[in-house]
Amino acid sequence: MEQPQQSDKEPIDAEQSAAKAAILAECDKLLAASITFVAVHFDGYGDDGTTEDVKCYTGDWFTTDEHEPVKHDASRLQGHFEALVPFGYENDCGGFGDVVLDVRARKLTVERNDRFEDYTTSTYEV
Repeated sequence: MEQPQQSDKEPIDAEQSAAKAAILAECDKLLAASITFVAVHFDGYGDDGTTEDVKCYTGDWFTTDEHEPVKHDASRLQGHFEALVPFGYENDCGGFGDVVLDVRARKLTVERNDRFEDYTTSTYEV
């Protein structure tokens, strides 16, 4: 069962606002190189996490692991994307997700998936 989106806007701090502005300022250069999406994947648990390198994609839509990245050096954006990775995603059972720039729309989105533990209890007479 798909969960409804909880919010379409989250407040961002000054560092994140500056990172967003720096990323969006690169859109014309990325479009000139035929890049339509730029993304960074993050994953972690047990108080340890990792953020992968920024990757560039071409195509009309983006979904994690459904497209192969193209060769384009976007390493200058790494720190800016990392500033937008949600705080605490690696705590406890952890979480994973992507920070994605839709270059044509000039829109940044963060998709965060949190892991959690669950249990069931059964009581029966023997």
